[in-house]
Amino acid sequence: MVNKEGAFLDSLIESFKQNFIEHDRWKYLTNGLITTLEITLFAVLIGFVLGFLVAIIRSTHDKTGRLKIANIICKIYLTVIRGTPMVVQLLITYFVIFGSVNIDKILVAIMAFGINSGAYVAEIFRSGIMSVDNGQFEAGRSLGLSYRQTMLSVILPQAFKTVLPALANECIVLLKETSVAGYIAIADLTKGGDTIRSQTYSAFMPLIAVALIYLVMVMILSNLVGRLERRLAKNDRH
Repeated sequence: MVNKEGAFLDSLIESFKQNFIEHDRWKYLTNGLITTLEITLFAVLIGFVLGFLVAIIRSTHDKTGRLKIANIICKIYLTVIRGTPMVVQLLITYFVIFGSVNIDKILVAIMAFGINSGAYVAEIFRSGIMSVDNGQFEAGRSLGLSYRQTMLSVILPQAFKTVLPALANECIVLLKETSVAGYIAIADLTKGGDTIRSQTYSAFMPLIAVALIYLVMVMILSNLVGRLERRLAKNDRH
């Protein structure tokens, strides 16, 4: 039994050395992680800005009936983006939209993931805006505030506080979705693990390492979201 355990441990150590130490293969994971975080960060920014604009257009139409054409365009955007797989959108963006243009793959991924995230962020923002009691809007208008002033000063601060945890969770979802970036040959974290596998013909160590790195990042973000929710709940009680 001892010999078997020792042999198993030696096998694990040897596999670890082969997959990560030899030829500095661990760099595939660290460089891939940096690329993944870069794509996620900028895609989140694009998604938040785009989603916010779409939410404002749609909620303005729902409340006032204005911006009909813009609202129709936003509905089409939401239907298409939310109704098709992320990986297909990524492939269309790279091979169709920018197929004849010499453009950085990471930039393409950032745009594709940002546009995808924007559709979900838009509905999160819109649900937050529409959840604010209509009496708040009427109170702002009764004080002589314009629609824009009421939206900026009264409605949006309340809506943003309501949807903040959901927005944070969208960041977690987006982080995991970037794992398909390898479909356009981007050396992200997942692709880094697969590259090691292709060189060592050993799938266990590199893929488990990729999974653990994603798990740790998601756990950290989930912990931050949990703290944020508790702080917001504490502020509400006060």
